Amino acid sequence: MLSNSFNDSTVNHQAFSLTGIPGMQESNSWMAFPLCVLYILTIVGNFMILFVIKTEQSLHEPMYLFLSILACSDLGLAVSTMPTMLGVYWFDYREISFTSCLTQMFFIHLFQWTESGILMAMAFDRFMAIRDPLRYTSLLSNTVIVKIGIAILARAFCLLFPIPFLIKRLPFCRSNVLSHTYCLHQDAMNLACADITVNKLYGLIIVVSTLGLDVVVILVSYVLILQTVLSIASHTERLKALNTCVSHVCAILIFYIPMIGVTAVHRFGRHLPPLVPTLMANIYIAVPPVLNPIVYSVKTKQIQERICKMFQ
Repeated sequence: MLSNSFNDSTVNHQAFSLTGIPGMQESNSWMAFPLCVLYILTIVGNFMILFVIKTEQSLHEPMYLFLSILACSDLGLAVSTMPTMLGVYWFDYREISFTSCLTQMFFIHLFQWTESGILMAMAFDRFMAIRDPLRYTSLLSNTVIVKIGIAILARAFCLLFPIPFLIKRLPFCRSNVLSHTYCLHQDAMNLACADITVNKLYGLIIVVSTLGLDVVVILVSYVLILQTVLSIASHTERLKALNTCVSHVCAILIFYIPMIGVTAVHRFGRHLPPLVPTLMANIYIAVPPVLNPIVYSVKTKQIQERICKMFQ
C-alpha cells in the first residue's frame, strides 16, 4: 500500500503553477500595466534599431551589426517571457504545461547566454576599433561578424540542450508551484524529490563556461582599451575614443547588475517582503531588453538622426 502510494506521488506533474506577487494576488493587476508598457517599448524599440541599421548605410559597421544581433536577442527574450508574465498578472492565468515550461526555460537561458556572448564580442570589437582603427573594418568584416554570431549562438545552444532532459528525468512529488512568472532551470529543479547534484553541477559548468568566460574577456578587453587610450597623446582623442565605449559599458551594466541583484536577493534576502524578490525577478527579465535600444539611441548620433527623420 505504501509502495503504491509512493509510486503515485512521484509521477511527474503535467503542469507547473506560476507565481505573481506571493500573498498579494489582488495587487497583480497593478504589475500588469507597467509590464505591458515595457513589452510594447521592447518590441518597438528593438525593431526600430534593426530597421535603422538595415536602412542607414553609414551604420553598416561592425559595432552596429553586433548591436543588431543584440536587438534580436532582446526580442527573443521578450517574446519568450512576456506572454506568460502578462498572463499571470493580468488574467491570473498561472498554469503552464510541463512541456511548455521546459521550452520556455530553454529559450530564456538561450537568449540570456547569447546576450552575454554578444556583449563579450562587442568588448573585443571596441578594443579592435581603438587599437587598430585603420584595419578595423577589414579585420571585422561582415562574414567574420556572422561567424562570431553563429559561434555565440551555437555555444549557448549546445550547452543548454541537455537542460530540459535533465529536468525531465526528475520525479516531482512535492509542490508544483514555481517562484516566478516564468520557468527557470534552478527554480524547477528545486521542486524535485530526488538528488539534483547533476543539475547543480551542470548548471555551474554552464555559468563558468559562458558568464565566467565572458566577464573575463570583457575585463581584459577594457584593460587593453585603457592601455591603448592612455598611450594616445591628444586629450581630445582620448575622450573621443572612450566615448565610443559608453553605450557598451551601459549595456554591460544593464545586463549584469539585475542578474547580480536577483542572485543576491535569492541567497540573502529570505527575510525581505515578498514584493522585493518579485520586483527584482521582473526587472531582471523585462528591463534590459527595453533599455538597450534607448541607451544606443541616446548615445549614437547616427541612430538618433535617423530616428528623428523617421518621425519627421
